[in-house]
Amino acid sequence: MLTKRIIPCLDIKNGRTVKGINFVSLRDAGDPVELAEIYSREGADELVFLDITATEERRKTLLDLVSKVAKAINIPFTVGGGISTIEDVDKLLRAGADKVSINSSAVKNPQLINDLSSKFGSQCIVVAIDAKKIDNKWKVHLVGGKIPTEIDLFKWAKEVAQRGAGEILFTSMNNDGTKKGFANKALAKMSSIVNVPIIASGGAGSIHHFIDVFRDGRSDAALAASVFHFKEIEINKLKQELNNNNIPVRI
Repeated sequence: MLTKRIIPCLDIKNGRTVKGINFVSLRDAGDPVELAEIYSREGADELVFLDITATEERRKTLLDLVSKVAKAINIPFTVGGGISTIEDVDKLLRAGADKVSINSSAVKNPQLINDLSSKFGSQCIVVAIDAKKIDNKWKVHLVGGKIPTEIDLFKWAKEVAQRGAGEILFTSMNNDGTKKGFANKALAKMSSIVNVPIIASGGAGSIHHFIDVFRDGRSDAALAASVFHFKEIEINKLKQELNNNNIPVRI
């Protein structure tokens, strides 16, 4: 059985790690290089680095900071934010990223998923999907959750998997930062539709939420930010508890 992965997320704005609630009200959470080093040492399975204002500000990801983080850790490292071309991905992989995450650019140009997967291999292409449940329907949102679309979450997830995404990172905007648990029903439905690993994001507030997301949400990995940044949950204790509950993890 494949082990479940625990993934801290560094949301980056102006070179600092930040965290908000429902994608707004951002507050400082520390130096990204220092945090990355700590998580690598504490047993995180992977790390995700999202330059959350790159798309909105129409600029590329912070390559220099990516390079510094890559040098500080020894675990797989995914980078997202402002990626829209093969050249962008090439630069990030050369700077030390193991995988890249695309979001708004994939919606605007779905062929990009095919092109990147063909060029670099699906194993390093993650498609991030930010979605919000409105009137009982999950709708995809773009540009850091600021622009709503009429695209159905599950149809889009199925399409990105078919186009060559190696993983899907699904963030529930309704759950983000609330610490009330992950969107497990939506995650379980997505898991039944696609045949690629799903990373759950949005809502982690307790160790039990992680147990639930693996059991009920059927996720392959769980991503969280503030509970790790502010020391509310320690990764090694979390993994021990998951192991105690017969959820396979790397310890």
